[in-house]
Amino acid sequence: MENKEIKAIIALLDDPDREVVEVVSDTLLKKGVEAIPELEKAWESTLDERIQERLEDIIQQIQFNTAKQNLLSWIKTGAEYILEGAFFVSQFQYPDIKFEKINGEIEKIRKDIWIEINDNLTALEKVRILNYFIFDMYRFSRNQADFYSPQNCYLNKVIETRKGNPISLAIIYLAVSYKLGLPIYGVNLPKNFILAYKNEYNLKDPDQEENDILFYINPYNNGAVLGKREIDYFIIQQQLKPQKSFYVPCSNRDIIIRLINNLILSYEKIGAPEKVPGLKELLDIVSA
Repeated sequence: MENKEIKAIIALLDDPDREVVEVVSDTLLKKGVEAIPELEKAWESTLDERIQERLEDIIQQIQFNTAKQNLLSWIKTGAEYILEGAFFVSQFQYPDIKFEKINGEIEKIRKDIWIEINDNLTALEKVRILNYFIFDMYRFSRNQADFYSPQNCYLNKVIETRKGNPISLAIIYLAVSYKLGLPIYGVNLPKNFILAYKNEYNLKDPDQEENDILFYINPYNNGAVLGKREIDYFIIQQQLKPQKSFYVPCSNRDIIIRLINNLILSYEKIGAPEKVPGLKELLDIVSA
């Protein structure tokens, strides 16, 4: 019965009255993802370009609304698993991607690493194993040839091409670490994005959080291990004013904000400003 109702509503998109078309469009938008299969069938069965365009607009708006709702739900439920947040951002451009597929790729890496890791290893030894599998075996690396490509920010493309930017490579690293139960967190360092390995057995005063960090990891440089001195030097080199946030873990929401801002910059750099308003809507959701 539901499919017949949706088909009947779609048929009204051919009405010459613009107000009727607007009401029909709003009704279909409220139906959400359940209307998409019938909308796609209608698109395939008509040769009328005007109707096809209306159908495309509705499908795209439903998909975008779904991505926004998913992102909002992720935030409301604690924003715990970074891969989910990044996946919902990827839905902005690739609405048909499946979380199970992307999460499955991360799970493959986790299983390979899990066999090699045990509690008798030091934090540094564990990170060396992570680095070996992520960067040598699975061959994730920086995209030097096309740094500003938006594809560097979309997880499905990063997993497909094994190429990314500082933030997307860090998200892959964080997702694997999360599944392994390792105390590795993102650090919102400007002009790069690094990770911190915290001393999980010696957590001190939150106001002195930097003292709990054993070392830093740079996913954009094959997981190179850094100390505080290297961060100090980088900040001086980049002529930045030192801030505590450059040294201590940030939230998963902060990471997604950084990811979306990178996308906005990428689309501006390649001359595709029409993508920016939608991304700013996502940014408003995460920043609220």
